Amino acid sequence: MSTLSPEFLQILAGTLSEEGVGQWLASLDAPAPVSIRFNPYKVTQKPEGENVPWSRYGFYLPDRPVFTADPRLHGGAYYVQEASSMFLEQLFTQLFPEPGRMKILDLCAAPGGKTTHLSVLAGLESLVVANEVIRTRANILSENVQKWGLGNVAVTSNDPERFGKHLRGFFDLVVVDAPCSGEGMFRKSPDCRNEWTPNHVHLCASRQQRILADAWDALKEDGILVYSTCTYNPQENEENVRWMTETFDCEGVSIETDPGWGLVRGAVQDIQTFRFFPHLVRGEGFFAAVLRKVGKVKKETRLKVRKAVLTDLSKSQFEILAPWINQSGLMHFAALNGQRIFGYYARHRELVNALAEVLTVLYSGVEVGQIMGKKLKPEHALAVFHDVSHRVVPLASLDREEALRFLRKEEVDPQRLTEGINLVTFQGLPLGWIKRIGHRANNLYPKDWRILHV
Repeated sequence: MSTLSPEFLQILAGTLSEEGVGQWLASLDAPAPVSIRFNPYKVTQKPEGENVPWSRYGFYLPDRPVFTADPRLHGGAYYVQEASSMFLEQLFTQLFPEPGRMKILDLCAAPGGKTTHLSVLAGLESLVVANEVIRTRANILSENVQKWGLGNVAVTSNDPERFGKHLRGFFDLVVVDAPCSGEGMFRKSPDCRNEWTPNHVHLCASRQQRILADAWDALKEDGILVYSTCTYNPQENEENVRWMTETFDCEGVSIETDPGWGLVRGAVQDIQTFRFFPHLVRGEGFFAAVLRKVGKVKKETRLKVRKAVLTDLSKSQFEILAPWINQSGLMHFAALNGQRIFGYYARHRELVNALAEVLTVLYSGVEVGQIMGKKLKPEHALAVFHDVSHRVVPLASLDREEALRFLRKEEVDPQRLTEGINLVTFQGLPLGWIKRIGHRANNLYPKDWRILHV
């Protein structure tokens, strides 16, 4: 049986009234709400359910389905995300009503909830750099980015220090959803209650300050930093915001919220803070604050490409690729080390080339495939790209059970396929490639992504 530390309850009592603490405790035994955020680039009809108040793309579900058994999840039609963390949308849309071409850093990005959200909010001309220092988590981030399929994200795996050191004044927006003590997830993860200690809180707060310092240096003049945690204690929240006001030149920005949402507004000097408690909102514990950088950036980074990792394709190579993407004229194609071909929107190719000088870039844009002779050998990422053409190869429209067999990388009846490469779809949503060779079918779904248990 999970218990709550007396030290934690004392901290909570300093944040909530006695009645509020009682209501919060009762909320731990209530069912956690289930919410998803749909992908507007892949879904034309909104999901059934109640809208998350602060997100036009977020919806509550009446109960928790087996998400792994839904092919639409694997095709990037939606992302399973906790409702409180979708509040980022409200901050972004008020701060950047017309985003234009932005450079955005999601510094602690895995598994990808805020990254995929930002990629939609900022639009295809903006570039989201999604960083995760732990490589195994960065690989999961890369998988989710590819499934989401917008093509405006670069996944990196670097210590935050590299951003502050090598990319000074580079980003318009930096989001730091910092690793924390996780008090806000006590309802969903009861085991976390037993793991909580005051010492862990102190260690988290110290690490958060180091990350914030690196993030601040990477922010341009007048740039915005969004700091968030999924915890309650002031040491990791308000006290860190106060530390920033005492350490850096920053100011608050005005954010409007609806009183009916149930979130608790506060302030540290002129910096607005926002708290989410599960007994007041349909979501888990969450904290957010927004700071604007003032003052000149010293020694702003000017990246120079010394050795390009991406090289342009020939006209004949472009002609091979172009039919595979509906609006290929909006994209720039380039080869990584002369072989793997990637597609990029706007100025992203140049930015990724430059970023590769100082960062470890794991994935960027959309990986299209490789040209073999005069044909394209397509990559899985192209199949789940939002703008992949449905006209180049035959479509293999599968029902749910057939789609799940495909996603488990099991055999699919060759009689359902046309000879050669087929684009597998479920309810019109692409899931991947499969190739019929005579009387057998070669399932090309990535081995590491296959469903293991349903």
